[in-house]
Amino acid sequence: MMPEELQEIATIEQVSEQQFQSRIYVCVAAGCLSSQSDQVKEALDKEIARRGLEKWCQVKGVGCMGLCAAGPLVSVNGGEYLYQSATPADALDLVESLNDTPVKRLLCATNIPFFQRQKKIVLENCGKIDPERIEDYIANEGYTALLHALTEMNPSAVIEQVVQSGLRGRGGAGFPTGLKWTTVAKALGGQKYVICNADEGDPGAFMDRSVLESDPHRILEGMAIAAYAIGANQGFIYVRAEYPLAIKRLKIAIRQAERLGLLGSAIFGTRFNFHIDIRLGAGAFVCGEETALIASIEGKRGTPRPRPPYPAEYGLWGLPTLINNVETFANITPIIRKGGAWFAEIGTEKSKGTKVFALAGQINNTGLIEVPMGISLRDIIFEIGGGIPGDHSLKAIQTGGPSGGCIPNSYLDMSVDYDSLAQVGSIMGSGGMIVIDETSSLIDVAKFFIEFCMTESCGKCVPCRVGTKQIYQILTKIADGMAKPDDLTLLEELCELVRNTSLCGLGQSATNPVMSTLRYFREDYLAHIRVDEQESSEVPE
Repeated sequence: MMPEELQEIATIEQVSEQQFQSRIYVCVAAGCLSSQSDQVKEALDKEIARRGLEKWCQVKGVGCMGLCAAGPLVSVNGGEYLYQSATPADALDLVESLNDTPVKRLLCATNIPFFQRQKKIVLENCGKIDPERIEDYIANEGYTALLHALTEMNPSAVIEQVVQSGLRGRGGAGFPTGLKWTTVAKALGGQKYVICNADEGDPGAFMDRSVLESDPHRILEGMAIAAYAIGANQGFIYVRAEYPLAIKRLKIAIRQAERLGLLGSAIFGTRFNFHIDIRLGAGAFVCGEETALIASIEGKRGTPRPRPPYPAEYGLWGLPTLINNVETFANITPIIRKGGAWFAEIGTEKSKGTKVFALAGQINNTGLIEVPMGISLRDIIFEIGGGIPGDHSLKAIQTGGPSGGCIPNSYLDMSVDYDSLAQVGSIMGSGGMIVIDETSSLIDVAKFFIEFCMTESCGKCVPCRVGTKQIYQILTKIADGMAKPDDLTLLEELCELVRNTSLCGLGQSATNPVMSTLRYFREDYLAHIRVDEQESSEVPE
């Protein structure tokens, strides 16, 4: 494809969109599909056809609209009206309402904080474009950032914009993206690789899944820009096999991009070549760790190796490799389009931009949100999230998945950024946020996450393989009311041992949920500790 052809496709698509007087968008991401949104779309298509309105009204399947708790979601005329809990039986009323009054019984308010308090960069196309049509993506500035990078910037200038943006890796560790790109770009070797880590395995997390299902071309474009910047010509997307819809749409997107010459050889008439292949994970959580992921792509057992050397210098097949996660790559195209300085104005001094979170647990508005870094937990939970169901009160917020911690409600006014979360014993992680009310036992929460890490441990190192099992056994003992004070001491010692001696991030962070609950909810543990009558009656001399 030549540069002028990209604009031609965009113009044709935009003109085609304008011919419709009305547009109905139906969410066909995984959350709404689980509530039969595909049947809603089919019913709307049939009703439009029955009335002969195909040239007047467009029905389009789009990606995630965010408010998963209210699905299936249907948007009319660019968000003029948003309908919730739609069913196929509602198709008649929805079509009739296009020239009349809205269907009040289905209306979902859009002037609520859930929608008004968000700032969408990563999710800017979600709920607006058809994820299975590349023309729709191109009509919304798709691949213009790649065109700009290839024809108007040299690789170092691209990296400079990423450095200037202050973007930090959204996979969990928060390593500066620009520094990582610089390291790989400077690494010696003619062959280099780009890997998108889409092995999202945290319980309660669905951020990457939603982006892949809703806007797959955004990831392909971000990877291509990264490849140009570091000097790579081959990329891999490592995605978990449990995401069949994301895989399907990624495959469609890759075929479409290859057909138009946006992936492959001589992209936009330049000397830049870039190909992308998909590799499926087999369900091993540890393969989210970059060295284990690399081993899996190579066809080996997915176990981590000691670092250094780091993948930036010694990665896939021993060659320099850049690994970023889905959300990190999704930020690249707007950064190149609008500039690193624009991105750096959003967020806090050390945590730039926005963050996508998956709100889950005991909260009214479960779903996908994107907010500026630095927003408070209170605003997320009680404004955007709509608070706690029923008459219950908030007890804790669990962030960071199995590697994160439980934050008590006394920290509701803290800033949500990398450093603040670390100070209270949690992490940003990939963006899972689970809300816990006072009816839940934090011991059970800690037990759930340590069991998850115990099960998912690759078994390569003894501290993780054996230590997590021993921690789980002690937590079970405490939960059953069979533990003694010495068990609590042993639990803390084991947590320190596992954290300080495990080989990779899985074991090093597996104890965070336990340590944070011991730190902030110690009374929950003490209430379960058994004190023998003889011990309690003894008076120290």
